[in-house]
Amino acid sequence: MLRSLSSAISGLRNHQTKLDVVGNNIANVNTVAYKSQSARFQDIFSQTLSGATAPFGGRGGVNPMQVGLGMELSSINTNHSGGAITGTGVETDLAIEGNGFFVVNNGFQNYYTRDGSFTRDATGILVNAGGMKLMGWSVSGNGDEIDTTRPPGEINIPLGEEMIAGATSEIVFTGNLDSGAEAGSDPSSFPFYIYDSLGNRHELTVEFTKSGDNEWDYEFYAYDEDGNSTEVGSGTVTFTEDGKYDFDSNDPDPIDYSPGNGAADLEITIDFSALTQLADPSSVIAKNQNGFAPGVLTTFNIGETGVITGTYSNGMVREIAQIALASFANPMGLVKMGSNLYDISSNSGEAHIGLPGTEGRGMLQSRALEMSNVDLANEFTEMITTSRAFQANTRVISTSDEVLVELINIKR
Repeated sequence: MLRSLSSAISGLRNHQTKLDVVGNNIANVNTVAYKSQSARFQDIFSQTLSGATAPFGGRGGVNPMQVGLGMELSSINTNHSGGAITGTGVETDLAIEGNGFFVVNNGFQNYYTRDGSFTRDATGILVNAGGMKLMGWSVSGNGDEIDTTRPPGEINIPLGEEMIAGATSEIVFTGNLDSGAEAGSDPSSFPFYIYDSLGNRHELTVEFTKSGDNEWDYEFYAYDEDGNSTEVGSGTVTFTEDGKYDFDSNDPDPIDYSPGNGAADLEITIDFSALTQLADPSSVIAKNQNGFAPGVLTTFNIGETGVITGTYSNGMVREIAQIALASFANPMGLVKMGSNLYDISSNSGEAHIGLPGTEGRGMLQSRALEMSNVDLANEFTEMITTSRAFQANTRVISTSDEVLVELINIKR
């Protein structure tokens, strides 16, 4: 039989596969974060009719004569270039600007995706449309730090559920002590408040008594329910001749206070460095103290580095979680698993999980999604050329058939 028949059949078969790839790209033109694919061809082995000869005896060399036996599919490549980013206004929608993949888990293993369509489930955990959990790091047990050295786990955003409170550990005082006061005169008393580890507020008072030139004694008092006072700290603060705080002479001892009612004992660092001693009436206030009353999580925001920051009803803001991204040595080697998911293969390399914006991973854009990177103009062009190539191969088959008919008609 004619070699052209088998060559044309291989062309039909593989151009049909390319048309399948083009059709799938067009079908997914509006699929979130879909990555288009392209089919590539290569010729198969050629039959050698005569070999090459070298120049010899004054005669020139002769090239080999070969007849190709068709074509085959060499690869189907995935184009991992970024798609257009479109704003959605949904706080849990995320897009990756650059390289990287979100890590999601179905309870058994990790998968990887560029689809950032996440929502909170009934327990506050971030999940994708299929219920797979977005992986990252939550705050550590003390509620202060995010430990990214641990293996990533589920991310929980407990809106309206989680309550926090903070004990006071540092107070900064500001104001002025009257330089014209007489040594040993009545003390000047100034109230302020602190919070214990359970969020209870406690009223304290600081009293300043001038004890000498540029020198003041101070005492801290706490009061019980009956109004009885207990000294919880004391010391001396000194000033320079121009009325400024003397850093070389001062080292205030902390306040040691036991609030009771099951709360932890407090050791509060004192900062008097903003005080002055000038010819003006005494007035001292607690400019800042880092404790706070109980508050519930009301809103959250996701930053470009994947840090989820929560805002509480008591006005406090703190980091509650960190989203993880994965990178691969060869993203084109990933296996498509459907549902916008990828899995590792022997040629993709292992997943390198880390922070957005590090080691080549992209940054995150919240309230936005990455669209498909399918180029419709290119896909329609590919569809036309593939269709014509398919049509041309059918003509080769019909022409070969006519040749065979003529051969058969030789014997009548």
